[in-house]
Amino acid sequence: MNLILLSPDDLDAEGFARVRDPRRLDHLRRVHRARCGDRLVLGTEGGRIGHGELLSLDAREACFALDDFDQAPPPALPVHLVLALPRPRMLARSLEHVTALGVKHITLLHCRRVEKSYWQSPELTADKIRHHLVLGLEQARDTHLPDVRLAKGFRPFVEDILPALLEKHRGLVAHPGMPHACPRDLTAPTLLLVGPEGGFIDWEIEKLLAAGCEGIHLGPRILRVETAVTALLARIF
Repeated sequence: MNLILLSPDDLDAEGFARVRDPRRLDHLRRVHRARCGDRLVLGTEGGRIGHGELLSLDAREACFALDDFDQAPPPALPVHLVLALPRPRMLARSLEHVTALGVKHITLLHCRRVEKSYWQSPELTADKIRHHLVLGLEQARDTHLPDVRLAKGFRPFVEDILPALLEKHRGLVAHPGMPHACPRDLTAPTLLLVGPEGGFIDWEIEKLLAAGCEGIHLGPRILRVETAVTALLARIF
């Protein structure tokens, strides 16, 4: 937790904040080894970054006096990530990693090689998704939560949603065997589509390319989804 992210419920009157959830309290005690008088980095959800002096810390609450919230969060990546829904444990790590890297728009997509049972996972509840997004923000000292949407049908996504996205984004579909190497150092708005373990099936690739996406690859190595997404974002931006 390189930043203590404060929700609106944490903010008190007169420039104070009170942190009460067990996860953050435990992190303050065990990892930060925080003591009264320490100044720690804090950020307000959706807002700016500053510091707070720890006034008190016990098993129930940490109280901070807030000051100099004058730092902007790091810039977001100009990308909308469309990720075929991974298995639950990989989904948790993927959400944390891409949030830490600065992705602010995420669509989780169903396709042929996504197990239908994945959509019933507790990891897809709003609270669980928020938990992993917050962990990513804390890691990267960011304050703006990504927007996460669920697309449970591949055909409706391609026919009804994708065309509007491609009007404002350059579409890139990452898949082994595609004709073009992954581009580098893009600054324009980009739509990045990444398939499941085993990749998109041929019909899905055909539909994405026909819609206007460009096929790209990362070379001959076959990577796990969470590794491939991190590598793609690091190389493209």
